[in-house]
Amino acid sequence: MRSPIATVVVVMVAMMTSVVPISANETAKNPLVTCRQWDVHDLSFHVEQIPSQPVDVEFSATLRHSDGRTMEVPGFYNGDAEYVIRFTPPTSGDWSYVTHSTIAGLNGQKGLLTAQPPREGRRGGLNQDPNNARNFVYEDGSSYYPIAIESDWLFALDVNNPDGIPDTRKFVDTLADAGFNQVVMNVFAYDVKWAKDDRLDDQYDYGSPDAFPFGGSNAEPDHSQLNTEYFQRLDRVIDCLDQKGIAAHLMIYVWNKEVNWPDADSEADNRYFDYVVRRYQAFPNLVWDISKEALGYGHNDVGYISGRIDRLRKLDACERLVTVHDYGYCSRFPKKVDFISVQIWSSELYSVMRNVISQFPGKPILNIEHGGYERGPYVVFTGSYTSPEVCLERAYQCVFAGTYPTHYWQGAAWNVVFPDIEAMDPSTRPRLEYYQHMRTLIERFDLSQLKAGDKKSSSGFCLHNDNDLYLFYVPKENINIGVRMPKTMSGGQMKGTWFDPMTGKFSKPIKKKITQWPSFDKPDGEHFAILIVKVESEETRTGK
Repeated sequence: MRSPIATVVVVMVAMMTSVVPISANETAKNPLVTCRQWDVHDLSFHVEQIPSQPVDVEFSATLRHSDGRTMEVPGFYNGDAEYVIRFTPPTSGDWSYVTHSTIAGLNGQKGLLTAQPPREGRRGGLNQDPNNARNFVYEDGSSYYPIAIESDWLFALDVNNPDGIPDTRKFVDTLADAGFNQVVMNVFAYDVKWAKDDRLDDQYDYGSPDAFPFGGSNAEPDHSQLNTEYFQRLDRVIDCLDQKGIAAHLMIYVWNKEVNWPDADSEADNRYFDYVVRRYQAFPNLVWDISKEALGYGHNDVGYISGRIDRLRKLDACERLVTVHDYGYCSRFPKKVDFISVQIWSSELYSVMRNVISQFPGKPILNIEHGGYERGPYVVFTGSYTSPEVCLERAYQCVFAGTYPTHYWQGAAWNVVFPDIEAMDPSTRPRLEYYQHMRTLIERFDLSQLKAGDKKSSSGFCLHNDNDLYLFYVPKENINIGVRMPKTMSGGQMKGTWFDPMTGKFSKPIKKKITQWPSFDKPDGEHFAILIVKVESEETRTGK
């Protein structure tokens, strides 16, 4: 087969709408191409002829840093006779590359990249915190505290828009402004199985989308082919999230949304799975999830899920975090996943989440569905709780248990999506500002570093640093809370400040002497509140 390289171009994914190609002649004259650490770059190779199944072509590259470290990065077919090596430099400095392929024109291509230090605000991929097993950190070592929201059909918002992804960007901007930094989403979902609200306006129903990741359609699929145009559009969505600092918690499969999948572990299934891993692993905001409802709806083969994880880890050169949207699987095979995803709807959530932590002390815990589905203009799926205040209450119980929450809103979580939330009637908008206030609390007091589970009060729950900072979750039923400071602090001074999780406002500090059992009266209101207690040091009291 005659397949010489016609052009070689370097593409920064964040600039996919304004790419300037660099010809092979130009790269020969100027072999050093500048890029950025933790930014996604595409090395693009064009061939004159392609085989009948271009996705199956073996194609990869060895990238070697000047300090000697190497990465084996898989490539993928991008349509129009183009093959891509997608690379995110994990460190700055000089990188050389050489390609490998069974096609002569793709084999042995060489080049150099110079990775500049990262742009301001770029922190790399997500890892488990080596110093605290229940936490997450970015590659640069800074804390990552997830507040997740589910939007299964995010891929579909601009699926038929030739001019870009304006609806997606508007929606993602709203999520980022509200403090969310993780979106749980599907590579593809087709439609819900349950009856739809008779009042549902078609413009907000993204079910049965006019798009399909395979050849053909969902009704008449050609699983032997992959639709590269579909994945090009999905690139823009993942990149949009990345630019806003939001992790894409990407569920590769979903079993209960009417998708016409190929047979499990078939040639077509493996082609699809490998292609997704090859194409998206370079995105630093990527979190892998094998499948939504992984062991439900007739898919109860744990061997298949374990095999998918093994297959993914072998192919993922970037070693992104992996979980499974199924507590049954995670609880049986905790060593197979990097963090535990649970689906716990219990009415008293805090103690149940603490029990989960006790079972898996070396893993972060994400309650990916806590049974709260904030109501929207249409009834989509009600779960057990629809009040936005109760949903928030349950999210805070996860936080104070030392675990992480996921929010569902019936106007975004499934086939129904309102891309422009600001354009909605104020009476029907979701109370996303609640999570903006939660983000404020998390960052101001660095909650990821506080201890959970210790009884430090007459009721409610506590996060503390075992020294001078104590945060108390005070239930809505309380009129006050008695706090218990260490005996060594008796006679000292402390300040208590109330935080309203609904408004984000802090009260004026209330000074109290540390006695055997001091108490603080909860402010008026029918909802729960957060009490922040700071113990004053001798220097603070005396001004020394």
